[in-house]
Amino acid sequence: MNRLKSSPIVDVLVNSRGPVPEGASEYAQEKVLAAIAHVSSPVLAVRAQLTQAANPSASRPATAQAVVDVNGHPVRAHVAADTMFEAVDLLQDRLTARLARTRRHIGPEHRGGPAAEGTSRESRRHGHYPDRQQPPTEERRIVRHKSFSLGWQTPEDAVIDLESMSYDFWLFTDMTSGRDSVVYRDGRTGRHRVASVGAGSPAHEAGPLLSVSSAPVPECSVDEAVQRMRLTGLPFVFFSDSATGRGRVLYHRYDGHYGLITPAR
Repeated sequence: MNRLKSSPIVDVLVNSRGPVPEGASEYAQEKVLAAIAHVSSPVLAVRAQLTQAANPSASRPATAQAVVDVNGHPVRAHVAADTMFEAVDLLQDRLTARLARTRRHIGPEHRGGPAAEGTSRESRRHGHYPDRQQPPTEERRIVRHKSFSLGWQTPEDAVIDLESMSYDFWLFTDMTSGRDSVVYRDGRTGRHRVASVGAGSPAHEAGPLLSVSSAPVPECSVDEAVQRMRLTGLPFVFFSDSATGRGRVLYHRYDGHYGLITPAR
């Protein structure tokens, strides 16, 4: 991991995976610094990742992504190219454009992240939401359905988004395995956990700050997920839709009903 100071309080961190060319990490640091140079809002954290496919004949084998925490709002860019240096150049252009479009104040309905109202730990701490209502179980129903194009990212970067937004969960597609996944904070241990759809071996390896859920992700219908939530009392249920195989999240809303988040495609 390379580290370069952009200001007394901000580090630009670059992680590399695969046979990344020599000098690419330093080049990425310079380009990301240039992209954030004119951001007027406080930049709290900056992280980039370069991934080079082992097979050079693969289509666009070089990928570069960055997440910039602008005053608590993560701005993300992700590109792919034939060479790593080309990918970094594209990353700078895309990140600059996205930062330019970032508004000073962004409400929860415009953040574009795959979480939802009623899932913010920070809002609960500061009283921004009323106490959760408890209608009779038989009256609870899905009253909100949101569909997002899931970001392709690593679990570590998904955790950045999760914590930046203070959400209970963050739904994404793992950029290495291609599996729909979710990260969340385990209430018992305080550690972040990741779960992914699909049978077989886990899509991720456990680390010092991120553990892998050992429980299989249930494959079921939406109605069955509702029944599972009623039985377990969990704040949300991550499941693989039996019809599409895609990961979905059913969650409790503050009005006591349910919300559903699904991938756009």
